[in-house]
Amino acid sequence: MRALSRAIKAGVMTGAVAAGLAVAAPAAGAATTATVSTPNIAGAAGTQAGKVTPLGPIAKVGSGAGGTVSGALKAAAGTASAAGGQGKAALNNLLSSGPSGVKAPYADLTDAGVGLPMWSRSQDTKVPMGSITKVMTAYVVIESGNLGRLITVPAGITAYDNKYGGSTAGLKPGEKLTAGQLLYAMLLPSGCDAAYALASAYGPGLPGFIAKMNAAAARLGMTHTHFSDLSGLPDPTEYSTYSTARDLVTLGRAAMSLPLFASIVARPGYRLPAQAGLHPAFNWKTTNPLTGTYAGTAGIKTGNTEAAGDCLLFEAKRNGRTLIGVVLDEPSFGTAASDAEQMMNWGWKSI
Repeated sequence: MRALSRAIKAGVMTGAVAAGLAVAAPAAGAATTATVSTPNIAGAAGTQAGKVTPLGPIAKVGSGAGGTVSGALKAAAGTASAAGGQGKAALNNLLSSGPSGVKAPYADLTDAGVGLPMWSRSQDTKVPMGSITKVMTAYVVIESGNLGRLITVPAGITAYDNKYGGSTAGLKPGEKLTAGQLLYAMLLPSGCDAAYALASAYGPGLPGFIAKMNAAAARLGMTHTHFSDLSGLPDPTEYSTYSTARDLVTLGRAAMSLPLFASIVARPGYRLPAQAGLHPAFNWKTTNPLTGTYAGTAGIKTGNTEAAGDCLLFEAKRNGRTLIGVVLDEPSFGTAASDAEQMMNWGWKSI
């Protein structure tokens, strides 16, 4: 196992290149995290929301469907085995089977440090992902900057939340919070009210902000993703906002590279004291079922709608390694957490 880890760290990625993955070297002076590059399609679906044909109901993939260990991981494992020679049979057996007992119909697991895909199931199928959408909302806001700006919570949050039964952070129209504070309100308790307030301010206006979300997706190479709502709620339909397991891992890696984002989603909760004339006190708790229960958990986001099921984008760090993955359309968050743990437990042994 250590031989494989050394091979990956050293950049032994011949198999990855053969599989069509391009590993971009970091620029001088930049962080040493490598990036798997995917095609950057200018004007990808979503930049013109009115011209995108929404998805219809998606055929379910049975929970018994098998996943796929990536060719890149197998190639790196072969190189490591040849170099080290120890544990080759055990490693090959581990890689041939993949993680056991995973029920998610759509899933992906990646070594986040080097961008090495490890295991997946139906990773390119377009499906709704609920509030995992808010990862992109946060990404756009943080990249835009000016997080100390004071934002007045708009009156529109009430009708928006009530129409779709969205989760909220308990905000009320007229309250004033900074953009940075609203990020906590959106990412921890999954506040659709906070997402609405941020999008209204940073669009400016909701259509303008959604256009920025889709433009960011195109820049990141998320070629099978489209946003029609800033929270992942079913507006205008259950399937009009969608992504894939592979694209969501790409988004997760980009978001977790932002120090502020990573620090927020790592928290079990956040208490904001009352400030006279601006807002009352808030005590927001994370919705992430892995936080505080799975060793090394670093974030990031849950999602749920009737069509999306229960979804979990997750990341954990152990012994200098980082795994990121996603499970979509689960029957419960308990099952999502169990699947995430199974995938990562397998992943630690594989690297």
